[in-house]
Amino acid sequence: MSENSEAKRSARERLAQERERQKAKDKRRRTLVVAGAVLGVLGLAAVVGVIAANAGKDGGKDTAGPVVAPSGAVGKDALAIQTGKDGAKSTLVVWEDFRCPACKSFEDNYRATIHELEAKGQLKVEYHLVTLIDSNMGGSGSLKAANAAACAQDAGKFSPYHDVLFVNQPPEPDDAYGKDEKLLELAAKVPGLDTPEFRQCVADGSHNSWVNKSYDAFKAGNFRGTPTVQLNGKDIFADQSNPLTPQKLKQAVEAAAQG
Repeated sequence: MSENSEAKRSARERLAQERERQKAKDKRRRTLVVAGAVLGVLGLAAVVGVIAANAGKDGGKDTAGPVVAPSGAVGKDALAIQTGKDGAKSTLVVWEDFRCPACKSFEDNYRATIHELEAKGQLKVEYHLVTLIDSNMGGSGSLKAANAAACAQDAGKFSPYHDVLFVNQPPEPDDAYGKDEKLLELAAKVPGLDTPEFRQCVADGSHNSWVNKSYDAFKAGNFRGTPTVQLNGKDIFADQSNPLTPQKLKQAVEAAAQG
């Protein structure tokens, strides 16, 4: 091979090597840019998460108006909404949050049995609404949904709207109930509820201070979490080795009614 040919081959090899080095350099640069962008997004998400969490540390207390109990509220300081007949021999006390997944699970499993026993006049239920998820995760969906449910109580529609809210509960991190439009959309599923009066009550947060007072009572009670469910004063989930099932609840309530 001539010196000229050897020189050309060496030049081609050096050019190829230089191209490979440049490609490697460009690849490293792109990787760093992408990594930097990802870290930036994660950092922003972390900041937003901290802000959201801190925003809810007061349990959703974003109003300081007078405490206005919904129509027919019962119990100490009128902090409970009762369903079922007054003369029922058994009372189920339920502390729950409309954003709480465990509360939805309780409702989904016990709803039919509770309504059956209410219809027979054997059971009445006292619902206490709290804002635990707002407090722990940020947002206002627990507060706004509870206020809307209290507004439904004013309209005589608490029970069906309560059920609609749990049936359609969004995923826990999704604060969909923090938007009035969503609460009104679900109100349309309850015949006769979506009225100008109900809409105004939801928009004004008429019962927000009442809901906050209910949450204060929940914290003062040192309950283990939501849902807390008591049948005639006894926590039905206290004994995890033998919890009260819907069937056992029915048997206990029917036995009390016959006693």
